[in-house]
Amino acid sequence: MKKLFRYSCSSCGRSFEITKALMLCPNCREHDLEGKPLKGVLYVQLPDNLRNSKNELDSFDLFDYLPVEKEFFPPLPVGSTPLIHASRFKTESHSTNIYLKFDGTNPTGSYKDRASYLVSAFAKKFGLNKIVLASTGNAASSMSGIAASAGQQAIIFMPAAAPKAKLVQCLQYGATLIPIQGNYDNAFDLSLKFSERTGMLNRNTAYNPMTIEGKKTVAFELINQIQKIDYLFLPAGDGVILDGVVKGFLDLQFIGLLKQLPKIIAVQAEGSRFLFNAFHADKFDFEYKANTIADSISVNIARNGYSAIKNLKEVDGTILLVSDDEILSAQKMLSEKTGIFCEPSSAASFAGTLKMKNEIPSGANAVCLLTGHGLKDIDSAIKKVDFPAPFPADLDLIMKSMKLPL
Repeated sequence: MKKLFRYSCSSCGRSFEITKALMLCPNCREHDLEGKPLKGVLYVQLPDNLRNSKNELDSFDLFDYLPVEKEFFPPLPVGSTPLIHASRFKTESHSTNIYLKFDGTNPTGSYKDRASYLVSAFAKKFGLNKIVLASTGNAASSMSGIAASAGQQAIIFMPAAAPKAKLVQCLQYGATLIPIQGNYDNAFDLSLKFSERTGMLNRNTAYNPMTIEGKKTVAFELINQIQKIDYLFLPAGDGVILDGVVKGFLDLQFIGLLKQLPKIIAVQAEGSRFLFNAFHADKFDFEYKANTIADSISVNIARNGYSAIKNLKEVDGTILLVSDDEILSAQKMLSEKTGIFCEPSSAASFAGTLKMKNEIPSGANAVCLLTGHGLKDIDSAIKKVDFPAPFPADLDLIMKSMKLPL
C-alpha cells in the first residue's frame, strides 16, 4: 500500500510533506523559546482515503497506519504487550473491571520503545545512522537498545542523576552517553543544539513527530484486546504519551474502527504538576520546578504542553494529581496482587484509578497504562519494602520465627 501520509501543524493547521529534515512547523517554530513548550508540533496526518475505510470488527495491519513502510523497521519486536484483567482489585477499586496494559514487557522495558521503533525505521528509510536525544532515562535506554538492533548509533544527553539502571542500559547497548550536570530541560536544549550543529537526527520527545506517532500504537492494540474502554488512565510528564494516546483513538475513529472515545485521564505526581496547573488554570508557569520520586514523569517544563493540553480538552479528558506516597503504595499493591512490578511513573496511573474509584461506575472498564518495568528504578521501590534480618543456619529458629510447629 503506497504511503500518502503528510504532516499537519498542531498550532496553525498547515500541511507539509514528510521529509527527513522537517521536525517542527517552520512557521510556528519561529515563536519557540529555549526552555519553553514547543510550538509547531507536527502530527502525522492519515490519508483521506482511509476515512471510514474499516468497520469496528474488521481486522487490520497496524503498519498500514504508520508513515514508514514495514521493511524499514528493526528486527527487535516492539509492542503486542499484554493486557491483564486485575480481578483482585474489586475491594480497592469498587469495580471488577480494571485492566493493566503493561509495556514493561517491551524489549528495553518501557513504553518508549514504541516511539524509538518508529524513529529508527524513519532514520533507516532516509539513510540516517546517528540518532540524538535527551531523556530522563527511559527514552535514552529505549533508543539505545532499538538503535543497537538496527545497527544505528544513539547519542544520549541525560541528567547524571538519572537512575543507574537506566544509565547502565544505555552503556550496555553501546550508546554514546553524555551525562549532564543539570536536569532534563538542560539536556533537552543541549541535545537540540548538538543535532542542529551536526545535522544528526534528533529523537527528542514532541520535537520529532515520530515520537507522538509511535506512541499512538497502544490504542490500536487495545481495541484488539478489549471490546470497550470506558476510562483510560496514563502517566503524564512532558505530555507526549498523552498526545500519542489521544491521537491513536482519534485515528481509530477516523478509519471507522472506533465509535466512542474513552474518558482519558492523565495522572501527574504532585511534585511534577506542570500540565495539571496549565490544564486547570489555563496558563503556563515557566518558573515551575519539579520534585518527585517518579523520575520518568518529572519535568519542569512539559515540552509538549501546548499540544497535549489543547487535545486533552478537545476530547473532554482531564488531569489529576497523586502523591509520591500514593504512587509507591500503588506500585507495591500492583506487585503483590498481580505480579506486575512497574516503575513509579507507571504506578501513577493506577494510583489515579484508586483516587477516582468513587467516580467510576461499578462494572465500567478502566485501563491503566503501565509504562515501565520496576527494575529500572530499584531505589524508589526499596522505600516500600522491609528487608528481613538474616537468620543463622538454624531451621528450628526459622520455623519458630514463622510461628510454625517444630
